[in-house]
Amino acid sequence: MKSITIDGSQRESVGKKATKALRNAGQVPCVLYGGDKPVHFSAPELAFSKLVYTPNAHTVVINLDNGETLNAVLQDIQFHPVTDRILHIDFYQLFEDKEIALNIPVQLVGNSRGVKNGGVLRRNNRKLRIKALPANLPDFIEIDITPLKIGDKVSVSDLLNDDYTFLHTNNTVVCQVRTSRTAVADVDDEDEDVEEGAEAAAEATQE
Repeated sequence: MKSITIDGSQRESVGKKATKALRNAGQVPCVLYGGDKPVHFSAPELAFSKLVYTPNAHTVVINLDNGETLNAVLQDIQFHPVTDRILHIDFYQLFEDKEIALNIPVQLVGNSRGVKNGGVLRRNNRKLRIKALPANLPDFIEIDITPLKIGDKVSVSDLLNDDYTFLHTNNTVVCQVRTSRTAVADVDDEDEDVEEGAEAAAEATQE
C-alpha cells in the first residue's frame, strides 16, 4: 500500500487553549494511538490534503521533530461543521507483526457484457473492510466485471484470498448487473454458435 509522509511536531500541551492556538496557526492537532502511550503531535493542515481528500487508502509515515518515525493509518477525523476545516485527527500505529482493520476501495475494471446488452451496473459496496498485516494491505481491491451478464453478481466469497481477511459475510454483494427496460436477451456466445449451427443444418436438409 502507498504511504504518505507527514512531518509533525510533538506537543506537550494538550489543553483547549493550546489546541486553539495551534489551529489559529494553521496546524492540526493529532493523536497517535496503539503504542505504549498516546503520542500527541501537530502538523500543517495542508500536509493532510493527499490523505484526507481522496477516495484511496494510504498508510502514513509520521516523522516527528524529535527524530522518531512512526507508521500509522488514519483512524478518525473531525471537521468544523461550518468551514469544513480539519479540527482533529486520530491515527492508529502500525506494527509489522500485528494485523490492522482498514476500509479498502473497490476498483472495477472491464466492460460488462450485461451492461452492453442494456443492463444496469449497481455498486453495492464501494469499499470493503479487511484485516491484514501491514505488508499485505492492498491499495485497492480489483474486480474484473467483463464476464458479468444480466443477473450476475460478485460477492465477497468470490474475492477470498490468503493475503487478507474480509470483515464481511461471504454473501455480501459487492456489485451486480441488474435488468432494465432497455435490456435485451443476454445469450452465451456458445449458445449462439449452437443455434447458428442448428439453423444451418436445417437449411441444408431442406435443400
